[in-house]
Amino acid sequence: MVFDWRRWSLVGCLVCLVWLGGCTGTPQAPESGSVDAAPAETVAEDAASGASETASVTSAAKGTDPQAVNLPVLTGKATVELRVNGDRIVIEVDGEHAPVTAGNFVDLVRRGVYDNLVFHRVVREPEPFVVQGGDPQSADPTVPPQRLGTGSFIDPDTQEPRLIPLEIQPAGADQPLYGQTFEMARESAPPVLTHTRGAVAMARSQIPNSASSQFYIALTDLPFLDGSYAVFGYVTEGMEVVDGIQQGDLIESATVISGLDNLQQPE
Repeated sequence: MVFDWRRWSLVGCLVCLVWLGGCTGTPQAPESGSVDAAPAETVAEDAASGASETASVTSAAKGTDPQAVNLPVLTGKATVELRVNGDRIVIEVDGEHAPVTAGNFVDLVRRGVYDNLVFHRVVREPEPFVVQGGDPQSADPTVPPQRLGTGSFIDPDTQEPRLIPLEIQPAGADQPLYGQTFEMARESAPPVLTHTRGAVAMARSQIPNSASSQFYIALTDLPFLDGSYAVFGYVTEGMEVVDGIQQGDLIESATVISGLDNLQQPE
């Protein structure tokens, strides 16, 4: 078998590009990506210290994680509509295989968190990669562009960042793994939700349990991210709109158009 050095060198360049792009602030300090696979600059700067590393799931997510408390959970499917440049992007959110990650996203949409935020990161070269948005800091035009990618959703009840655990369900498993990449878990089965074109997933720092509000949409199949980042849904309409997104484009609105009754709030 002939090893395709050119293809894998391009993959390596993409990973390095994401890593370097994420290191403009802190994380590895939180806005950094993972070294091994990577669209992941996210969370607030507190997370880099690991102080908030104990983000967890609620008992409604089958109670598999002893850290699991106080997060919204989506118990089925939901549909979310984004308006970008006046056009419609429809996302099917999968709470059946990613209940905590999907519940967090739907809850943030319900709260209006994504309205008027920007896509602060768009990577199409050397190959199509991702568009990324959802940093609450991007609502403030006075925030320097180099800081975007470091922000998290601040829970108004606690005045602290809401962080969620890495949540990925292996094929054939009854429930997701929490707080572990597949490499860490030595898991051989592929995930149920994979990084095909149009996949919607959570950005995070090197700390597995550090995702908050930032998400990305895959512009092409990205199998090298499978098992390391939590996919929670797919674009079902408007992928041509996603293809046209430029850095700085606004999420004019985000709306839950069905499935809100599947959202369960923590007790």
